[in-house]
Amino acid sequence: MFGAILQFPAANGEVRDYAAFAAKAKENGVLVTAVADLLSLALFKSPAEWGADIAVGTTQRLGCPMGFGGPSAGYMATRDAYKRNMPGRIIGVSVDRLGNKALRMSLQMREQHIKRERATSNICTAQALMASMVGFYCIYNGKEGLQRAAMVAHSAAITVKEALEAMGYKVRTQALFDTLEVEAEASVIQDIALAREVNMYYPTDDSVRMSFDEVTTDEELQTIVEIFAEARGKKAKAVKRVEAAAIAAEVKRESDFFTESIFNSYRTETEMMRYIKRLELRDISLMNSMISLGSCTMKLNAAQLMQPLSLSGFQNVHPLAPADQTEGYRELITNLERYLATITGFAGCTLQPNSGAAGEYAGLMMIRAYHQSRGQGYRNIILIPSSAHGTNPASAAMAGMKIVTVACDQNGNIDVEDLKKKAEENASELCGLMVTYPSTHGVFESRIRDIVDAVHDAGGQVYMDGANMNAQVGLTNPGYIGADVCHLNLHKTFAMPHGGGGPGVGPVCVAEHLVKFLPTHSLMETGGEEGITAVASSPWGSAMLLPITYGYIRMLGFEGLRRSTEMAIVNANYMSSALKDEYKTFYSGETGRVGHEMILDLTRFKHDYNIDCGDIAHRLMDYGFHAPTLSFPVHETLMVEPTESESKAEMDRFIESLIQIKRECEAAAASGNADNVVVNAPHTAKELAGEWSHPYSREEAAFPLAWVGEGKFFPFVTKIDNGYGDRNLVCRCMDWQ
Repeated sequence: MFGAILQFPAANGEVRDYAAFAAKAKENGVLVTAVADLLSLALFKSPAEWGADIAVGTTQRLGCPMGFGGPSAGYMATRDAYKRNMPGRIIGVSVDRLGNKALRMSLQMREQHIKRERATSNICTAQALMASMVGFYCIYNGKEGLQRAAMVAHSAAITVKEALEAMGYKVRTQALFDTLEVEAEASVIQDIALAREVNMYYPTDDSVRMSFDEVTTDEELQTIVEIFAEARGKKAKAVKRVEAAAIAAEVKRESDFFTESIFNSYRTETEMMRYIKRLELRDISLMNSMISLGSCTMKLNAAQLMQPLSLSGFQNVHPLAPADQTEGYRELITNLERYLATITGFAGCTLQPNSGAAGEYAGLMMIRAYHQSRGQGYRNIILIPSSAHGTNPASAAMAGMKIVTVACDQNGNIDVEDLKKKAEENASELCGLMVTYPSTHGVFESRIRDIVDAVHDAGGQVYMDGANMNAQVGLTNPGYIGADVCHLNLHKTFAMPHGGGGPGVGPVCVAEHLVKFLPTHSLMETGGEEGITAVASSPWGSAMLLPITYGYIRMLGFEGLRRSTEMAIVNANYMSSALKDEYKTFYSGETGRVGHEMILDLTRFKHDYNIDCGDIAHRLMDYGFHAPTLSFPVHETLMVEPTESESKAEMDRFIESLIQIKRECEAAAASGNADNVVVNAPHTAKELAGEWSHPYSREEAAFPLAWVGEGKFFPFVTKIDNGYGDRNLVCRCMDWQ
């Protein structure tokens, strides 16, 4: 035994003292993970205090709407000893070129940094936007606000508990936070409750479970008590809320939290609004200029598509609400599943995965379930081309697959002969192929049908990564090509915002023979008849985000969707062609053209100019542009994707910037001066206002082209010492400034 998972509070609402259990586990070398309700920890001992090693859970309690399941950010915390084993993004404190402190992502486990088959995680699409909302909620409320909210929920539960016990009901949950389970005839309570439009949970035929929160009113408490009174033919007494509920010493929180100034400075809406705005102004976004992140597809998120997120009908719906209360959501979900299945050329679709990473994992699990249903569960070898999306090997490793890498030729295409050879060699255990189309090299595989046939002939299934689906929609589709399963990144192809890493949804579409293996859910009849276990805690994952993609598809229609794809490809080829005399495009297939993105070759820059691609990326900030994807999938390259959203004028500005930067590199090499405008980039406003000792002028540094001064964006820090940041992780809030 190596680990234990505990729920805190327990599923029935019981608050238990796990200290003795945790101590015994530690004696035997067992790590303890607590799945903890964050709001409860404002009143009760934290997992670290009673001996847990890891804490995980959802942040939905802290200011996020239910949204029929989401979106919400998950959290994971651990002891200092295990911080470097954590997947995902940890923020570290580093220093920049001028010695200023700066925050950065440490141990950057993004797509281009994942170590393929040696990966331990796949964190593509974290819920960063929602995590920021939770952070603002905590900053605004502080310790006192969270304790007040927790006590409101706690007192509501205690109030109902005492009222029901006074009526003779047996309450199974004695030590509780906000949830109680009551022995009662569930069907009778359910009929009365639904007639009064009250939702409860019925875990068994003879029990009812209720949870309360920080916005529960006295009128709602009265209604609950009246429902139980009516079930016994009694008249309910007026309920008086218990104002202060005693908490047992062995579980009461004594340690302090939120002591940093950030949690005690912004207690008015005006101050909070200004604080959020100040942070926003430190970020360069699509509001400022083109973000050409290849493989990440930073495209327009139309304002009209965001509007439904503010509607209460989408926000304030519980994921387990009865069907007659969720007809609108269900109609939208059913239609969207049909639209996505049609677009991909498949027979079925699930919207349950909460991210592209979860979609990849779910797709592989469905393929594995298919093989198991045929008595071939031993098939566990996955072929992954070196041109595949960077998260593919990580997902396969997490799914317990053995990875065999397939080579690519000099044009960036999959080496079909190498693939055929490896498919034949591993035919007895071949699970399938993970292929990205067009590939991460930015080319459409000219022999994709041959590749698919070779895998099928060897008994495997074909998983197509839909990361680059925005180069397929309306022109071709995975089903037509012959794939068996495909996940989609709605934050890429279908206009959902990235939000600094999320929110995201990763639907999976499948061919007819895999429909019965779509994910199920323990609390609702969804998915296939032999479906894999749920990959999200609610039946439709982050359902609140689905109106964005639904609106995108409905507003564009078939012609608009196809036109978007065509323009994404045209724009990429325009930029590649315009830059060809200055920057070679690394791969251009057999046609000399690229797909929707290109890889610009900077591999000679270090030799020719003593400047690397990271320097170029930093210098682009001085021109007002976010850097393209850096050194992925080929080292010392820039991966550029303009998308269909950018005008010719904006692309021309980006092209002009890259050409001018190359001139700067040439000038730096000619002068032999290491103190040059590219290596020192980016230049901050603070540096420009201070003493100046560089051989180039302030104007050259900050305003290298005439149009750069229009709405000039200044980074707040200059080039950062990455090594320093990796050595100095920050796993708690602190006044680091």
